[in-house]
Amino acid sequence: MSRFHGMVMPFNKEPKWLFETMDRYLKQIMGLTFVREAHVKKFNKLKTFNLPGELASLKSLLEATWSPVVFCHNDVQEGNILYLADKDATSTDKLMLIDFEYSSYNYRGFDIGNHFCEWMYDYTYDQWPFFKANMENYPNRQQQLHFIRHYLSEYSGNKGDSVHDDQLKIEEEMIIEINRYALASHYLWALWAIIQAKLSTIEFGYMDYALYRLEAYFDQKRILG
Repeated sequence: MSRFHGMVMPFNKEPKWLFETMDRYLKQIMGLTFVREAHVKKFNKLKTFNLPGELASLKSLLEATWSPVVFCHNDVQEGNILYLADKDATSTDKLMLIDFEYSSYNYRGFDIGNHFCEWMYDYTYDQWPFFKANMENYPNRQQQLHFIRHYLSEYSGNKGDSVHDDQLKIEEEMIIEINRYALASHYLWALWAIIQAKLSTIEFGYMDYALYRLEAYFDQKRILG
């Protein structure tokens, strides 16, 4: 991910994708109607969360949270990370990202926060709703620091785990940044799932997924205080 973020791509570098996508999704949702009883019931429950009010609150929080603009994948979940088993044993390139549908210039915190959120979801479950959620799988502080330190070492060229005073400050700032942007991940994919419940022909519990993501959003919001 660190190397991906270091790429320079030949298109607009303004970080418009996140807020514009959420605004667009929310506008679509405000005009949706459902006819299936199960969908209507879940959609009515989702509307009780005051989605427009939460978006305004989330925007305010993120606008007050510094995060560098980099080229982001925006969907680093288990299905989009390939393990390269046939690579030479001496090669350090063991992973490859795929599926760049959502890639754009965006805030670093979103890409990492989104990845941390995805630790909680298993999409290989073969029965309804075709995913499993386990909130306890969200990375703890030590796991987050492990990720952050290796992320930073890729930028600096230092492949060890040595930590200096300046880096300790950076790490603490990144933990705040990432965990705030994790809220945006939950909110964005909840909106996406509501729209997919209306449009998609894929057999998947989109409404259930939207509810899980919003519940996780509020859990994360409580933790952040």
